[in-house]
Amino acid sequence: MNETLLPTPPAATDGPRSPTDALGHMVHEAKAQGLLPPHAQPPADTGRPWPVVVLTALGAWLAALPILSIFGLFGARWIMEGSGAYLVGAALVAGAVALLRSKDLALFVEQLSIPALCVGGSLLGIGLGRDLPNEAAAGALAVITLGVAAATPLPWLRMVLGATAGTLFAWMLTTATGSLRHASMLPLWAVAHTGLAVWVGLLVSQHHAVGHSPIASRLAAALEPLAGGWLVQALVWLAMLSGMTFLAGGVLGGGINAAWHSTQPHGPGAGAERLWQVPQVGSALLVLAAAWVVHRAWPAARQAQAALLVVVLAGLGFFIPMLGGALLALAIAGTTQRWRLAGLAALAAAWIAGSFYYQLAWPLATKAMVLTGSGALLGLLAWFTLRAPGSRALQMAQPPGATGTMGVQGRRAAAVALLLGLGATLLVANVGIAQKERTIAQGRKVYVALAPVDPRSLMQGDFMRLNFNLPPEASSHQELAWGERPHAIGTLDERGVVQWRRVATAQEPLQPGELRFELTPRDGRWTLVTDAWYFREGDAARWGAAKFGEFRVEPSGKALLVGLADAQLQGIAP
Repeated sequence: MNETLLPTPPAATDGPRSPTDALGHMVHEAKAQGLLPPHAQPPADTGRPWPVVVLTALGAWLAALPILSIFGLFGARWIMEGSGAYLVGAALVAGAVALLRSKDLALFVEQLSIPALCVGGSLLGIGLGRDLPNEAAAGALAVITLGVAAATPLPWLRMVLGATAGTLFAWMLTTATGSLRHASMLPLWAVAHTGLAVWVGLLVSQHHAVGHSPIASRLAAALEPLAGGWLVQALVWLAMLSGMTFLAGGVLGGGINAAWHSTQPHGPGAGAERLWQVPQVGSALLVLAAAWVVHRAWPAARQAQAALLVVVLAGLGFFIPMLGGALLALAIAGTTQRWRLAGLAALAAAWIAGSFYYQLAWPLATKAMVLTGSGALLGLLAWFTLRAPGSRALQMAQPPGATGTMGVQGRRAAAVALLLGLGATLLVANVGIAQKERTIAQGRKVYVALAPVDPRSLMQGDFMRLNFNLPPEASSHQELAWGERPHAIGTLDERGVVQWRRVATAQEPLQPGELRFELTPRDGRWTLVTDAWYFREGDAARWGAAKFGEFRVEPSGKALLVGLADAQLQGIAP
């Protein structure tokens, strides 16, 4: 019997089974648990291959959009300024729900109701946003969305509506608290985890409703996709607030940064420090809650080694405030056999863990020690677990019928895999270091002027936002075929300062005295190498005098920013 407090989908029996038999088995189990009435039967095969569904949906959307556009063209003023937004929006939503609830509904009509539902909801949102404060409009629209989700019979649409309602709920809370406007760490953390708490509440309500009555059982079944959609939104919200993950910023060129990535407690006294620690302690406690859920549900996790794993994860949760919520969602989804949601939660947890790389509130040395120590502890835990005679992990790793400890070949394979992983990590790190050292040693010393920036965003935490003076066409130049980056071409004056000429491809020949710089994408624009310069806390005033960036550039265009200089080209000491 599953010991978790949350409902678990019916488990499949052993042996192969065709899709029809599997569906019949699920219906039988659902009737046994009271989720379906005794006379319920599996639905007949609709004979709708997915290409037919996709083409029909495309046709329905193409047919609906011109009609809605013509209606909006003639009634736009009445809809946008008068009561038409409410009347037309409510009519479209009610009509779409009525169509979806009809029996033996044709596929084309079913798909035709979806754009009507979207347009109707958008019109209601326009009217509410116009006549009510933002938080009240978001709350009212969230309630309407939940009502539509309860009325529609399509599980996938309920999931989408659940995610929409969760987004509106989060927007209502962030607007009410002013979290986004003030970039407040604690309110943002509280909003994200309030959404997660609502999901847990939905699952607990579903658990208590199962088997009490046919109506309650049908309500529990309807809550499943709605709660799933709500969790999807909550996980996306957690990942977005955590910021860009490890090295993704360099590939994608920026992203959403959490408030705690570039802020530290600056208030007087211990009050600000205590507020700063609330998300950290809360995240660690959520990791412990996740461990408790797994401990209750899976006897295999009740081993001494699991305690060390919990300690490591709780420590990471303390340093990464959004990690605890994602791990709790992973534990609940996994122990209740919601494997798709568990996979999404695992992906969100990995993304959030990688965001620690960009958390500027922690010194680089501290982040390195935390990650290195955590990795070493987890490696030792895995090593001793596999070597322990009779361990559960060892029994699961051995083939059926095998006895005793891990054989010599297995140990050698594990050692080789460990060494290969360590070697690959050291190789990648040292190759990158060697390339940068070569650029510093052999590259040509040049200076690039810094362009004026908005003083309000010049200093953020312990890094300076850089904006280099580049050729005008660099801002609009598109990436070339096969991912090739454009190059900025310039010459040097008598002081070694670059005077830009043009933007060209990597293959374009240079004129005498010219040199090239490979451009890097950042936040939808092109820049030189990076758009930030990091320094120790408290040194902002000294680095504010920077007027030039000091580079080392190779003939191929590979460049490296090695320092900043003042107006007289005197380097600013770190």
